[in-house]
Amino acid sequence: MSKWDERFSSEEYVYGTEPNEFLREWVTSHQPERKRVLAIAEGEGRNAVWLATLGFEVEMWDASIVGLDKAKRLATSRNVSIQTKQIDLNEADWPNEAYDMVICIFGHFPPHVREKVFTGIQQTLQPEGLFLSEVYSTHQLAYGTGGPNDASLLYTEEMFHQLEDDFVPLVLHETVVWREEGTLHHGESAVIQYVGQKR
Repeated sequence: MSKWDERFSSEEYVYGTEPNEFLREWVTSHQPERKRVLAIAEGEGRNAVWLATLGFEVEMWDASIVGLDKAKRLATSRNVSIQTKQIDLNEADWPNEAYDMVICIFGHFPPHVREKVFTGIQQTLQPEGLFLSEVYSTHQLAYGTGGPNDASLLYTEEMFHQLEDDFVPLVLHETVVWREEGTLHHGESAVIQYVGQKR
């Protein structure tokens, strides 16, 4: 059993069943068109299912079949449908210009995978499509309220600045927020919030 299958094996939704607050606030205030969304490293599906309740056509990718099964159950309980795919992002085949928005909420990867993910997101978004992310910054190590303990898996603002050849940054800042997302994300958290629009 993989680390993530094991983490998601309880009946409890370990990151909760409500969407990430930054995602909720941004989508609610900006009202993007209800089109195709890809949610990557989406775990148990809380963000994907919420977007589906708003009328988006949602596909979610995760490496954990256990997480995907829980996401389907959550979708059923909310009377919506989502498409799920078991995908290892290190080996993902990103379709060209297939989605209008990609979200990555607390998706933390080794540097070589992160580079593949950034390239894949650029490839798979339609022109003017949106990439929205909230992730832990390297300063999160001092807080210990969630996320990996390995600094190489955390983010800096510069990593997102490096996307500017391909994306216009609409939101990019590092901040400290309070997060209560299940049992594993709880307390003051150092995060980077990003929304970029594909050029």
